[in-house]
Amino acid sequence: MTTGREARALLPFTAMAGSVLGVALQLQQAMLWNWRCYAAIVTGGCILAGLSAWGVRRRVRVAGVWGLSVSVALLVGACLGVGLTGLRAVAYAGQTLDSRVEGRDVEVTGVIAQMPQHGEGGVRFRLNVQSAREVAPAGRGAPVALPSTLALAWYATRSGGWGRAGEAAAQIDPMDDAPATLHAGERWRFTVRLKAPHGALNPHGFDHELSMWEQGVQAMGSVRTGARDAPPERLGATWRHPVERVRETVRDAVFAQVADRRMAGVIAALVTGDQGAIERNDWDVFRATGVAHLMSISGLHVTMFAWLASAVVGMLWRRSSRLMLAWPAPHAAVVGGVLLAALYALFSGWGIPSQRTVWMLLVVGLLRLSGRRWPWPFVWLAACWTVVVADPWALMQPGFWLSFVAVGALFATDAGAAPIGGGTAASRARHMLREQWVVTLALTPLTLLLFQQISAVGLLANAVAIPWITLVVTPLAMLGAVVPALWTLAGWAVQALSLVLGWLASWPFATLSMPAPPLWAAVAGIAGGVWMTMRLPAALRLLGLPLLLPVLLWQVPRPAEGSFDLLAADVGQGNAVLVRTAHHSLLYDAGPRYGLESDAGNRVLVPLLAALGERLDMLVLSHRDVDHIGGAEAVLATQPQAALLSSIEASHPLQALRPAQPCVAGQQWRWDGVTFEVLHPRADDIAFLSKPNTLSCVLRIHAGTNAVLLAGDIERLQELALVTRTSALGADLLLVPHHGSKTSSSDALLDAVAPRIALVQAGYRNRFGHPAPEVVDRYRLRDIALVESTRCGAAFWTSMRPGDLQCHRQQARRYWHHAVPPMDAD
Repeated sequence: MTTGREARALLPFTAMAGSVLGVALQLQQAMLWNWRCYAAIVTGGCILAGLSAWGVRRRVRVAGVWGLSVSVALLVGACLGVGLTGLRAVAYAGQTLDSRVEGRDVEVTGVIAQMPQHGEGGVRFRLNVQSAREVAPAGRGAPVALPSTLALAWYATRSGGWGRAGEAAAQIDPMDDAPATLHAGERWRFTVRLKAPHGALNPHGFDHELSMWEQGVQAMGSVRTGARDAPPERLGATWRHPVERVRETVRDAVFAQVADRRMAGVIAALVTGDQGAIERNDWDVFRATGVAHLMSISGLHVTMFAWLASAVVGMLWRRSSRLMLAWPAPHAAVVGGVLLAALYALFSGWGIPSQRTVWMLLVVGLLRLSGRRWPWPFVWLAACWTVVVADPWALMQPGFWLSFVAVGALFATDAGAAPIGGGTAASRARHMLREQWVVTLALTPLTLLLFQQISAVGLLANAVAIPWITLVVTPLAMLGAVVPALWTLAGWAVQALSLVLGWLASWPFATLSMPAPPLWAAVAGIAGGVWMTMRLPAALRLLGLPLLLPVLLWQVPRPAEGSFDLLAADVGQGNAVLVRTAHHSLLYDAGPRYGLESDAGNRVLVPLLAALGERLDMLVLSHRDVDHIGGAEAVLATQPQAALLSSIEASHPLQALRPAQPCVAGQQWRWDGVTFEVLHPRADDIAFLSKPNTLSCVLRIHAGTNAVLLAGDIERLQELALVTRTSALGADLLLVPHHGSKTSSSDALLDAVAPRIALVQAGYRNRFGHPAPEVVDRYRLRDIALVESTRCGAAFWTSMRPGDLQCHRQQARRYWHHAVPPMDAD
């Protein structure tokens, strides 16, 4: 039976739980309220807390007083969580970039705040703004108010970073006309063109705008270096950002010492937290083997550093009798370990995972110093609450849930009961293996929910990689800052591990992809995984198996026989449309290439197809322009069964990956009661026309009276020919030709198709000005609903409801998402 003293002790933890719940509720808001609303909520929570405390001190006796107190504590915590997070969000949102500044040249002076990131034909960096002015023809213009931190890119003049449409740009040496060398702490003056952070928004996809919000970046852009622009000017060095200057020096020293740039990138990531130094192919191997968390400054590295630092401080403290008399060695070891771990996290870039770990270590350290022995759920909750108070938006990050679910599972199953260093070597090995098994089983459902894939070799790979990275690579990498020759040894150690991981990644079924389960199934799966690892009789542990089945057996609902649906992915300036029938799938175009090392395939389409559990029957590439085939290589690599239909020439590099059948007018097939027809180009067009746009594969899909028309980049002459020779062009939905270019969407085509909805897939503030104003007017004059992907995000349409288009940006709207100004305001 709970005593009054014990019940009162529960109230702070109840308030903590309520606070985390309140933060979670506030993060679901689509729009922020006025700051006065949040202030009123905080005030109400404080008043309620004061009245509750007064009642407890006065020992007010009412029926169910402790139950009432617990409820009040929960409500107080929720009010404070909602109100304080809302106030922070309102204050931060007030510093956003004025939309009137977007797309205009601005002269900005500031200090480089982080070590620059080199790659993709240029350099990316953060700039702390000191002053900004408009660029005026006759000298310096009026002052401009900008957010305090800008994310800028300075591209090499002829690199692919300029968004060239052809493959030739990617063949140019990315360091031709390379930017000047930048260093953290330097003061520069640039001419820049800015825009608000705006990223692709797709189901189960990465939320770029949340990432920028959490990092404090509210404007991004590029340095202008044209003939008419004032050249960038270095104004001198400053004393600011000394840690970043040291990080940059160490990173550059690693690359100077280690000849193999791939190995140097891993070492630089482990020492300085520069994850961008690791090459994309290596990341693919690390993810396939489930060890990606080891290849950057993660919670594991910070915790290990804290443990080693604590041991060293304690050992040195015990050598001095004066220090021992002044303060107990165990306390000094705890404080020293936490402080040094915080310095290590600061040196590694103070990333979000490192911050979370430091706050957790601080809570555990304070508990040890105070001599308190809280039950594990209270310790877990206190650490969670501390992290959420420091960074409320961490609740939306996958790493937060992976960290706390893993720690909670180890606590719940008592996997961490054995003391570190205790017992025989065999018992310690068994204990580490059990911990890895517990974490793997508990995190598998959550990993499927977040990333839609798991590593089948992850348990074995981590059994090898964790001790090797922890005990060999990381110490050598860290000590290399003092003795640079050790970086060479660290490089050899990384190379040896890479060979093992590459071998494991090459195994058949090394990674398993499954459809993303709904939230309820993932929660049930986590509970089932934890239950099966608890110290219970085998018969009882098997009761957790039914909770795992929904995750393992989940299938995404498909259209009914005789109907189809369409998902237009948000890929920026390019086309990518997924069409599904009852048993088949087709992808029309594969989006753009974003730079020399990234494209819509690996960043958007491959994860999206995995989340939906799609096995493509066909990939249709309308034509050879890079904004339509940029992600094709990644899609083809993960969809080996998919046939390729395209107008690309026989000599195109993609033909070596998968021979393409030419798309020719008259081709037709039927899937599950749905008809697919190729309407353009004709056979004689292929020999007569040379411009890629004019050869775009035009595909009409219809089921009964409902149809869509996917028109690629055809232009007016091809539209007129299509209207002339095709009797049935009508469609409910039209994928706007050439992204809304003024060369397309002729009156003849729009009158013949007469769509209810026209969808434009184009990038936010793209350099082509798509969709063109005159094109927008043509659709408006015909009362055709024109939907832009920049405002809609991923768009979903089904033949069962042909007049309805669902926009993911509206359905998943959160207040940190960028609100694109109306068309009339552009």
